[in-house]
Amino acid sequence: MCFVPACAEGNAADPQTIEKGRYLATAANCVGCHTEPKGVEYAGGRALKTPFGIFYSPNITPHPTAGIGRWSDADFLRALKHGISPRGWPYYPAFPYTSFSGISDADALAIKSFLFSLPPSDKSNRTHDLSFPYSIRLALWPWRWLYFDPKPFAPPAGATPEVGRGAYLVNVLGHCGECHTPRNRLGASDKNKFLAGTAVGPDGGKVPNITPDQSTGLGSWSAKDVIRVLESGLLPNFDAVGSSMGEVVRATSKLEPSDRAAIAAYLATIPPIANPKAPATQPGF
Repeated sequence: MCFVPACAEGNAADPQTIEKGRYLATAANCVGCHTEPKGVEYAGGRALKTPFGIFYSPNITPHPTAGIGRWSDADFLRALKHGISPRGWPYYPAFPYTSFSGISDADALAIKSFLFSLPPSDKSNRTHDLSFPYSIRLALWPWRWLYFDPKPFAPPAGATPEVGRGAYLVNVLGHCGECHTPRNRLGASDKNKFLAGTAVGPDGGKVPNITPDQSTGLGSWSAKDVIRVLESGLLPNFDAVGSSMGEVVRATSKLEPSDRAAIAAYLATIPPIANPKAPATQPGF
């Protein structure tokens, strides 16, 4: 095993692969979750307040002990796509492996190549501060049996290449459903209200309905409206997004214009869901 930062298995240090991984990590906004305010990028420590307690993101720089520098390709794929640590323990679904399970192996390993090209940080990981019984990690095994069904990504039936790309960006890389879909009392997403928003989002924030419902979602938005939000954060009423969506826009603004257009195209095709409990989309996307 090589512990030099830019070294990983196979051809991971290839500049094109690293650049591809950088772009994919941007699409997934990895830096947003894995960087605490004013901290070292990707060194972890970002707090996520939830009804179950506070989760702290881990260090994913290539440090051999504090980070993921000793992880093999297989370790990385198992963590990202199946939510299992190299030691065999299940991760809490605050880490969105429930969405990342659909990522292709090639894309996942490109992200690993990028992460292994970063400067290693020796910042130690912080233990989650969870209330009982959520602090019992063994309880994640039955949770996974009930709610986790990993599958490779497949574009929607009959989708155009653009819509298929948008589905991959929204449902897998961007893991938009992790915030924009309501959850039950055990923290599992309500699949019947996919992307329909919730009044109880990350850090207690309100997350709007982004289905094309006319009354409570994006039904009155044009594709240009959605693209403008993803590029600049400006809403159709010329207000601006705030809260955690502002962080997301810092990532989506760096995407290729074709990818922002693909996201807008996909969102226009999903089933509209009325959700009066979600905040309106107009004041804050």
